[in-house]
Amino acid sequence: MSDLYKLPAGWEWKKLGDKKVCELIMGQSPKSDTYNFEGKGIPFFQGKAEFGDVYPTVSKYCTTPKKIAEAGDILLSVRAPVGPTNIANIQCCIGRGLAAIRPNRKNTITNYMLYFFRNFEIEISKKGKGSTFSAITKKELEEINIPLPPLKEQKRIVAKLDTLFAKIDKAIALHQQNIDETEALMGSVLNEVFGELEGRYGIVKVGTVTDCLVPQRNKPKQFSGDIPWITTDDLTPFKRIKKSTKGMGLSREDILEVKSKIIPKNSVIMSCVGDLGIIAIADTEIVVNQQLHTYQCHENIINDFLMYALYIKRDYMYQIANITTVAYMNKSKCNSIPIPLPPLKIQQKTVQYLDQISAKIEALKKEQQEKMQSLKDLKASILDKAFRGEI
Repeated sequence: MSDLYKLPAGWEWKKLGDKKVCELIMGQSPKSDTYNFEGKGIPFFQGKAEFGDVYPTVSKYCTTPKKIAEAGDILLSVRAPVGPTNIANIQCCIGRGLAAIRPNRKNTITNYMLYFFRNFEIEISKKGKGSTFSAITKKELEEINIPLPPLKEQKRIVAKLDTLFAKIDKAIALHQQNIDETEALMGSVLNEVFGELEGRYGIVKVGTVTDCLVPQRNKPKQFSGDIPWITTDDLTPFKRIKKSTKGMGLSREDILEVKSKIIPKNSVIMSCVGDLGIIAIADTEIVVNQQLHTYQCHENIINDFLMYALYIKRDYMYQIANITTVAYMNKSKCNSIPIPLPPLKIQQKTVQYLDQISAKIEALKKEQQEKMQSLKDLKASILDKAFRGEI
């Protein structure tokens, strides 16, 4: 977009600030005492958090709006992150995290503009600036160039894209359905295996065969060490975790300062706040935040066996959890979870079998995900050609 390319005959490069293209309305947050959740006033959108695939979801309302978007306006996220879009399907109040782009009906149509923004979302996001979080100004938006064909050609392009994308999206949805069914298969296998083990060997409370470590609640002030700081976002079920996805780590001095604890390698890690029961295993020494608890296995239980055994108790965890704003399990609740305890040889055979099933399922999921990505790449390629006049 920064390097203007040659357009077909009849097309023009225009600036978004050109009134012949659209009107830009930057959002402005109303006073907090005008917000409500009871449907008083008009819907109020603050940013990307309320976006759906095409239209935003209403959760808040405002009785005294300062900036209003009309139905048919494009809603553009202009703060943390910059670039995502939705279409306003109702009149609504917009906060400072959004801008409304109102197409000039004589020269532009909404869906052409929407496709334009989605095609150039990454480039638009790069224009965002700010030390705390990225944001883009009205002036910067006004300077963005858009390839603008005649209205009739815009309608033809939109109709073509709608048809092509409907077919691609249907294929993507089928691949996602395959992934969902594959993941459900793992749950079915686990339930069958552990149901049989419970019937044959009975159950024990997990706290009788492990030591549960609960982290301190002091959050580190800095992350400058090599010991990974692990949060729920770092956990992938049935995987071994050796680093923070955000690259955060603590030194031993940092850990002492916040009175935290180093979690030994091979500990089982479990999320205990919000999304309960995401289970993984530490592949190195780690430190965890307060949303995670960890188990160190006694000699009569294998950590991989414990990982699988805990995972199928996710529904049970929600039943016993304390629920205020979010679900939460304290140490006592974590130690009370019932699991079967067969002999070590049976545990080893169980783990080997489940590892094989898990590996096959991961391979199937990867294949489906690669196909989905290929289809998404195809959509991006088609979009790029559309704005060069090549479809």
